[in-house]
Amino acid sequence: MSSRRKIEDKVRRKEQEIAELEAQIREARAYIQALNDALKVIPKDKEDTDGTRELRPGSMMAEAREAIRRAGKPLHISELLDALGKEKTRSSRASLAGSLAAYVRKGEIFTRPKPNTFGLVGMDVDVSETDKPPPDFGIDQHVTDDESPF
Repeated sequence: MSSRRKIEDKVRRKEQEIAELEAQIREARAYIQALNDALKVIPKDKEDTDGTRELRPGSMMAEAREAIRRAGKPLHISELLDALGKEKTRSSRASLAGSLAAYVRKGEIFTRPKPNTFGLVGMDVDVSETDKPPPDFGIDQHVTDDESPF
């Protein structure tokens, strides 16, 4: 067999090998596409392996969850704002309470054992009527005595 013929045979075998590999790649891509299509049909998991939903690290909700965990008990919205280092303004209270309430309504992560008090799902809570809101509850921190209408 001539040298040219040997090289042509090697080229032909290598092209056939490439065609087989390309067929494997097409099959693998089709398999991945089928798996992705199946994922679209299956609802996303609401819980991680430890039973808690994933919250974006560094978000106010993640920080609130950590503050409640550290306290080991449900916290009033004013206590949560203190723990988060946020100002106690009407808008900050409403914003945090509204975000937490959204999770409460879905039954995820947070609970509301008492008005304006938030705990964590699975946390044992004593819901007694004698508990009162913190002493500074309802006091707007930005209103001075000179600005007060009363």
